[in-house]
Amino acid sequence: MPTADLTGRVALVTGGAGGIGSAAARRLAKLGARVVVLDLDAAGAERVASAVGGLAVQGDVTDPATMPAVVARVEEELGRLDVVLLNAGIGGGQAGIDDALDVGRYRKLVGVNVDHVVYGVCAAVPALRRQCGGKIVITASLAGLAAMPADPLYTLTKHAVVGYARAAGQALAGEGIVVSALCPGFVDTLLLGAAKEEFDAVAFPLLTPSDIADALESVLSEGEPGEAWVIQPGGKASAYRFRGVPGAGQLPPDVVLGRV
Repeated sequence: MPTADLTGRVALVTGGAGGIGSAAARRLAKLGARVVVLDLDAAGAERVASAVGGLAVQGDVTDPATMPAVVARVEEELGRLDVVLLNAGIGGGQAGIDDALDVGRYRKLVGVNVDHVVYGVCAAVPALRRQCGGKIVITASLAGLAAMPADPLYTLTKHAVVGYARAAGQALAGEGIVVSALCPGFVDTLLLGAAKEEFDAVAFPLLTPSDIADALESVLSEGEPGEAWVIQPGGKASAYRFRGVPGAGQLPPDVVLGRV
């Protein structure tokens, strides 16, 4: 696996107190970065930051004011920002395909999984421009590339951020800002909830947070703008190869004219 050298760089990790966030913070610190750990869980953020010699920040990433304030604080206290891992995320917990929709839970899901990513990119880009480039990595999911019928709303949010990473990556590539997404399969973290027992019962292979940290390191060292990296147990993380959209000449006339 290629090694990223982050000596003298500053990295920000959202959801940094959780399983993937904690592993990522430790890996970024090992690569030489000064790490800022942002989480709603103040004690958890402090615990991880203390372990890596970084800075802990408590904040709600669904609040539009949080990410700009955190980025401003990072630049003021640490002088720069080079790497951003937008990792905070939650599960859907409801189908979202009938009239039993819990709107409050739905809005929270979208706030954490989608809004926070947009707020994070918008806040980070000016800081990265001041360094003439940098890296933004979004923790998405395999559910951002394929349907997950057990959780349609989660699938919706992860498809959204994969599409956002692909488009933003292309839009910012000319400025030396590389935006990409990590798309792991099932990871052994608290996000699995009760499903963990079901996976264990059938010996279903799960990724570990360390596997995601490995993939993050690969993306930072060799990732290209707009890529979505797939991570599955037993395999090497790699960029997903999207199929091209058929051109007009390849589609039936009725499709081109909008009749079907």
